[in-house]
Amino acid sequence: MHSVCSDLEGIWVPEVWINVARTTGIDELKLTTRDIKNYDELMKHRLKVLKKNGLKLKDIQNVIGKIEPIDGALEMINWLKKMTRFVIVSDTFVEFADPLMNKLGWPLLFCNSLEVDSNNNIIGYKLRQKDQKRKVIQALKSLNYEVIAIGDSYNDISMLKEADKPILARPPQNVIDDYPEFPVVYEYEKLKDLLLEYFNN
Repeated sequence: MHSVCSDLEGIWVPEVWINVARTTGIDELKLTTRDIKNYDELMKHRLKVLKKNGLKLKDIQNVIGKIEPIDGALEMINWLKKMTRFVIVSDTFVEFADPLMNKLGWPLLFCNSLEVDSNNNIIGYKLRQKDQKRKVIQALKSLNYEVIAIGDSYNDISMLKEADKPILARPPQNVIDDYPEFPVVYEYEKLKDLLLEYFNN
C-alpha cells in the first residue's frame, strides 16, 4: 500500500509570503524556503519585518483569503484522494490555512501554529514537531506504507530523502542544481503519470 505526502505552497497554491510582499510592497517578505535553507532563520526574519512594518495577523489573512489555487490543483488533489492516502505536510500555520484548504477541498493537513498577542501581532511560532516533514514520512513507513513525497523547496529535502520515492514538483533551478538526484515535474499531468508509474511498481 502506498501513501503520498506533499508540500503545500508552490505545488498547490502560490507562495503565501510572496503574495503578502506583493500586496504590501514590502520586498523583504519575498524570501521563502526556496531561498533560505534554515527555516528558523527565515521565520525570525519575517517576524522582524512584520514588527517593523506594523503588519498584523489579520493583514496576512486578508491576503491569503484572495489567493486562488494553481490551475488544476483541486482536480489533481481530488484524483489523489481517490487513488491513495494523501496528506499535505506544510510549514504554514493553522491560522493561515483554512481559506486555502477550503479551496482545495479540505485535504488532510499537518502544519504549525502561530503565537499571537492580544493586539493581533504575530510574536512567534510553534513547530508541531521538529523536522516534522521527515517524521511524518517515518510514521507512515512504520505503518507499512510505501511513501511518495512531493516537494519543491529546501525545507522539503529531508522529507524527500526519507521517502521511498521522492519527486520535486515545480521547483526553482537552484534546488534542482543542489539535488539533481530527484526526478522533476512541472505539470500536473506529468506528475500524475509519474505517480501512476510509482503506484504500479
